[in-house]
Amino acid sequence: MRTDHLFDKYYFSRSEFVDGTTQFHALLAAHIKPGSSVLEIGAGTQNETTNYLATLGPVAGADISRDVYNNVALSEAHTFDGLSLPFPNNTFDACVSNWVIEHLGDPTAHFCEVGRVLKPGGIYCFRTPNRWHYFVLGSWLLPFPMHLLIANLLRGLSGGRDPYPTYYRANTFACIRRLCSLASLAPVAFLAIEKEPSYGRCHPILFYPMMIYERFVNSSSALRLFRASLLGAVQKPSTTNAE
Repeated sequence: MRTDHLFDKYYFSRSEFVDGTTQFHALLAAHIKPGSSVLEIGAGTQNETTNYLATLGPVAGADISRDVYNNVALSEAHTFDGLSLPFPNNTFDACVSNWVIEHLGDPTAHFCEVGRVLKPGGIYCFRTPNRWHYFVLGSWLLPFPMHLLIANLLRGLSGGRDPYPTYYRANTFACIRRLCSLASLAPVAFLAIEKEPSYGRCHPILFYPMMIYERFVNSSSALRLFRASLLGAVQKPSTTNAE
């Protein structure tokens, strides 16, 4: 691609650069103990995050698509309706979702279901786009098929990626805190990050302004509200602490 050399020069070749997936996996490592039973919600087909989770413990996968049955890193795979997780109460030590929360039509039901299937003291880790990032704000102005077409064009991808509609109904930390309160989950760690400008792959005329934006929002913690991705860990209270 015409901008590959720019990504190498300003990002990938720099020793201090850490990509978003690596940073998300570091969050998982910090909060999920080795040997934990893990549920990946929206596991989909084979991917880096499932592969990583499988190094921590057995991973069950749940997805609305039958593609989940092609994910060989899972110890078990299930399809579900997107609302009710097909597991008993208090089943998992950890739940994980990666680019899922933005697709939730009913985020309250999602967080309550996560709280239900977690064991006491269990952790839920997630990564999702930030509602206040420029790309998400722009996508609100477009019909979904046009949003998908433009997103794939800017990332230099052919069609067929990310086929699910996006709602962004829980894509701020304020919304997530409220949902956690409803589901009796306690925030443990929240992090907003802005990495390389993936949507600037098609042309330098897009790459440079997006790189300037990345540098700007990373220049001060006060600007984290406008960073691209939200990473978080929330926890179900442990019964051992109850009096």
